Amino acid sequence: MDSEATEMEEKKYIIEKSQSGEFTVPSDMGQLIEDEDQKREQSNIPQASFNFINSIIGSGIIGMPYALKQAGFPMGVLLILIVALITDYSVILLIRGGNLSGTKNYQDLVRAAFGFPGFVFLSIVQFVYPFIAMISYNIITGDTITKVMMRISGVTETNILANRYFIICLCTLLVTLPLSLYRNVAKLAKASLFACLLVVFIIIAVIIRSTDMHIPPTEDAYTFAKPGFAQAVGIMAFAFVCHHNTFLIYGSLEEPTVHRWSIVTHISVVVSFIATVVFAACGYATFTGFTQGDVLENYCHEDDLINAARFCYGVCIMLTFPVECFVCREVIENFFFQTAQPTTTLRHVIETVIIVGATLGISLATDCLGIVLELNGTLGATPLVFILPAACYMKLEEGKVYSAKKLPSLLIVITGAIVMVIGFIMAVLSPQGCSHGKEMSYCHANDVNATDFSTFIPSTEMLASSTVASMVSSTTPPFSNFSSLGP
Repeated sequence: MDSEATEMEEKKYIIEKSQSGEFTVPSDMGQLIEDEDQKREQSNIPQASFNFINSIIGSGIIGMPYALKQAGFPMGVLLILIVALITDYSVILLIRGGNLSGTKNYQDLVRAAFGFPGFVFLSIVQFVYPFIAMISYNIITGDTITKVMMRISGVTETNILANRYFIICLCTLLVTLPLSLYRNVAKLAKASLFACLLVVFIIIAVIIRSTDMHIPPTEDAYTFAKPGFAQAVGIMAFAFVCHHNTFLIYGSLEEPTVHRWSIVTHISVVVSFIATVVFAACGYATFTGFTQGDVLENYCHEDDLINAARFCYGVCIMLTFPVECFVCREVIENFFFQTAQPTTTLRHVIETVIIVGATLGISLATDCLGIVLELNGTLGATPLVFILPAACYMKLEEGKVYSAKKLPSLLIVITGAIVMVIGFIMAVLSPQGCSHGKEMSYCHANDVNATDFSTFIPSTEMLASSTVASMVSSTTPPFSNFSSLGP
């Protein structure tokens, strides 16, 4: 009885402190105000859903065919469903936890549940995930836009328009940086709608190519499960994570209630799940064992339909970039300027330029997307999706840990911890290579759009043996067998 009374007193104290302002730090709503005298623009349910879908379908979807390769096709599809369900459940848990603790952002929620150590841990994770996501966005921009420019202008790889460093810098200066300087996430609703429409075209393009690119599958293409399932879950969590944006978009919603937010969440997760499964299945079925971290790298450079998809995805990614920058900026404000006045224009600009500039510099140093998705998925997305929302709810909700009400949350926490540890170990011990910029042998067919490529590449048995040999060799990356097929 004494322990229960103590727990009730702690929760009462947390709520009182939150309401009195002692726990209050610059909230999502407060940081998005451009002018204190002006009413902040808000989103209705469709607009909030577009922003949320755009947050989910970021760079992660491009790596989902690769996740199926890592997990095995049937197991991979099942895991996508499980991750989607956990995402839906945990996102709503966040808002419920916020209501229980009287907090208005993710960091305050974790602080109310686990004190300052929890606040520090969440701040690190919540900053690292979108920060690395923005790096991946720049990598994808460099991969996609350069090939489109080469195809449109007919320039060679030595031309500045085909230089990924130049393209990434140009897109940053002209698109992502100006959009990131917005203060109100609701202003990005139209851009998010446009980005969602672009994703539809990309999925259609991948579906079409899955029907007319007849590349023989590798021997183990449709094995039920493979050892890389933990890394695959990390990539899937990376694709579905939106928890760092949850309070941000919830705060922009007209009449924000748990019921209205549940509608936004269900719509967003269902649409994202359908888009992800279709894209992943069609992309993987086309290339099976040779699927790369960025599946668009598998397609031929002269494929005009895919080049259009590349351009659309590059634009989509650039429109998603600012949403992640909003989160990084919010974390900085909450962590370093808790007692400061509302963000000044100068501080807002300085923070934005530093964040965008840092992601730009790092993205220029690497061009391999697979390892970026794996590490960010296991270390960044898994705590945000699996561990922290469920742990906060278990801490703040009344009742024993093993009660029926808390049991789903307990299982999610345990699953997340296992995935995080195993996924990180596998990613470090079994890193996957990539063949960035190399064109596959089947692309030398006269008609790359509707050709039986079995005459241009080795038999299935030869492909399988080549893959095994490359993976056994300690000095040869798993994808180096492409080079043996000829440029």
